[in-house]
Amino acid sequence: MDNKMYLYLENGMEFEGKAVGHQLEEPQLSEIVFNTSMIGYQEVITDPSYCFQSIVFTYPLIGNYGINLDDYETLAPSANSIVLGEYAQKPSNFRQRYTLEQFLDLHQIAGIHHVDTRMITKVIRQSGTMKSILFPNKLSESECKDLFKQDLRSDQIPFVSTDKICHFPSHGGLRIVMFDFGYKKNILESLLKRGCDVIVVPYNTSAEKVKLFNPQGIVLSNGPGDPMSITETIPVIQELQKAYPIFSICMGHQIFALANGAKTTKMKFGHRGSNQPVKDFAKNKVYITAQNHGYCVTEDSISGTDLEITQINLNDGTIEGLKHKTLPSFSVQYHPEASPGPNDTKFLFDQFIHNIKEYHA
Repeated sequence: MDNKMYLYLENGMEFEGKAVGHQLEEPQLSEIVFNTSMIGYQEVITDPSYCFQSIVFTYPLIGNYGINLDDYETLAPSANSIVLGEYAQKPSNFRQRYTLEQFLDLHQIAGIHHVDTRMITKVIRQSGTMKSILFPNKLSESECKDLFKQDLRSDQIPFVSTDKICHFPSHGGLRIVMFDFGYKKNILESLLKRGCDVIVVPYNTSAEKVKLFNPQGIVLSNGPGDPMSITETIPVIQELQKAYPIFSICMGHQIFALANGAKTTKMKFGHRGSNQPVKDFAKNKVYITAQNHGYCVTEDSISGTDLEITQINLNDGTIEGLKHKTLPSFSVQYHPEASPGPNDTKFLFDQFIHNIKEYHA
């Protein structure tokens, strides 16, 4: 617990702290991002959208209620590392099965604590997300420069997506095919709670294969990285949206936009937390949403498409919701399954089911 760990940022800054979790034998290169959630660190770390990233938690104390067996968003976490202000070494929770350190070590996730996470977050906000290096030994300036010349991995979605088709039957419910770009467990559970018969398919499944399952609706899941890294999916969605209602979440929202002629861009530091305010134009309401994304749909690219902007982020004005003008398909940039986070937007799953029933009627 008292072993040293060093965090190096691409802008030249260096932080010394204490190691927690998996012990690194080689320098680890990652994109460093921050999350502003006050609760739900287990859900955050197990969210596939953090694949290959280093997560800075802005909340000062992490690990105080340990890790339980219920709140995983995926059973195989793919985050590279976590950065903490203070690590709670003696958690207290009747559901606890592991300490945070045991969990990190089990899944080979490295960590550093006792560093100034407020300073690191301010740096990321000012300069944008950047490369970072985590290593238990001091590195020279030249060693860091050589490591920062390396490219970050860009195969996040193929890495986290399932490689086989999985069926979750409901015996008579609406059949939904969900494209797995790195889906969170709570999206699946939200569909199952509503009686849906869900078939999860790999991200690169063909339209012909999907049609063989005779679905009544399509879900495009969340996922990590750049939506332009899987452009082979775009013509598949273009074909499927002509035949089935579609509900798209986070990465799925971006894929849905690309399939309809819009464009995406990388954000300066993204939205990662459970406190993002979103305004819905149709309902004239503001929702507090859980988000985790580093790319967004550009507003000027919507003009001339068949898409309509339905929601925006009140912090920076970026697009948070879209709907097709003539087809029964819509998307949101945030996570309506909301774990961690508030329950404001779970009704969107009901809206999706309503669209399906109305379409097939």
